[in-house]
Amino acid sequence: MSRVCVIGAGAAGLCAARHLLVEPGVSQVDILEQAGQLGGTWVYTEKIGYDDFGLPIHSSMYKSLRTNLPKEIMGFPDFPVPESERSYLPAKDMLAFLQLYSDKHGVTKHIKFNHHVQLVIPKTGPSGELWDVTFKDMTTNISETREYDYVFVCNGHYNTPFIPSIPGLKEFEGDVMHSHDYRVPEIFTGKRVLVVGAGPSGMDIALEITSVTEKVILSHHLKEQPKTVFPDNLVQKPDVARIEGSKVYFVDGSEDVIDVVFLCTGYLYNFPFLHKSCGIVVEDNCVEPLYKHLVNIHHPSMCFIGVPYYVCAFSMFDLQVRYYVRSMNGTFDLPSSEEMTAHWEEEKRDRAARGYTKRQAHMMGPDQEKYYASLASEARTRTLPSVLTKIREESSIRFLHNLKHYRQDIYKIIDDDTYEIISNGKREILC
Repeated sequence: MSRVCVIGAGAAGLCAARHLLVEPGVSQVDILEQAGQLGGTWVYTEKIGYDDFGLPIHSSMYKSLRTNLPKEIMGFPDFPVPESERSYLPAKDMLAFLQLYSDKHGVTKHIKFNHHVQLVIPKTGPSGELWDVTFKDMTTNISETREYDYVFVCNGHYNTPFIPSIPGLKEFEGDVMHSHDYRVPEIFTGKRVLVVGAGPSGMDIALEITSVTEKVILSHHLKEQPKTVFPDNLVQKPDVARIEGSKVYFVDGSEDVIDVVFLCTGYLYNFPFLHKSCGIVVEDNCVEPLYKHLVNIHHPSMCFIGVPYYVCAFSMFDLQVRYYVRSMNGTFDLPSSEEMTAHWEEEKRDRAARGYTKRQAHMMGPDQEKYYASLASEARTRTLPSVLTKIREESSIRFLHNLKHYRQDIYKIIDDDTYEIISNGKREILC
């Protein structure tokens, strides 16, 4: 009978616990969550910096955020987001959905809230590998170490800001902030703001703050220029070459005067609780060595749920968990460490040959369906329906080219391969 530690009670941790609690071979499931509530990145707080216990604020949620993917592809395979008129939901609705999911599956009562994981370290027991996990109850300030057979790392990867190396940034005379600390647009009132990065949050926030700023300069290197028509006080520029004083110089030779550098440059994978003997290294945002972006090759009784990005997240979490639990219960055997290493090295070579950088080691996008199929095939379980990736791709294109209005689109899944979209009153069925 296995004892399992789940680190984090966001979507990935809740999904892991949901499957582990009904697994006959699992006798104990401890879910350790450092916040006072479940939901992870979906929890909105006006606080930035540190919480009441001195821990870094986890959530990067801003007040106006609505999902950038339709709810029809944001549920779990066996637990969809409840029906409603809109496809794109505010964050509070997604948080309510996760609460519902957790309550319905009996997960909530197993969560240890305000429990901060301090150290995870492997050790050898009489019957094989074990784990010592040390955690602190922040309400009592008492630390405890417990022994587990398996560790599920589900702490998310949208909480540790990535700060790019921009010449002159440290000497910049104005304000510098990261989107992790953004909550409301009013902080930029009357300012000239350089927004660096045009990912989902960069584009969204750049558009939002045009309502209060004097000027927004959106710097990015998107291969395909957005067709979105932005307000007159937003201009697009290529990458930043350097910053001097209050001036920013771009790689095309142009320049501008700014008051604020606003970094929408993404996040870093961060596992500060893992002892070096866990064998996991994060370099240039590549987490390794992981088999199928999931299994710790050096210590296969540890897995990481949710590392890949540009995916159908909640459904992928579910598939990853089902895969790993089946390896635990003997439905299939994981390959040897040597075989897993060879697979990981081959995947890295393949991705490099196709133009991916090391920093993009876990980016899926067009590779996601192949990834889902590989997990399902090896674990002899069901894969995710292709309609999910089709809707994700369609939504992502509309986001880029119709940022102001794409959230008015309404989606409906017809079957595993077909969906319907209503846009500007026009109904279209796509396969």
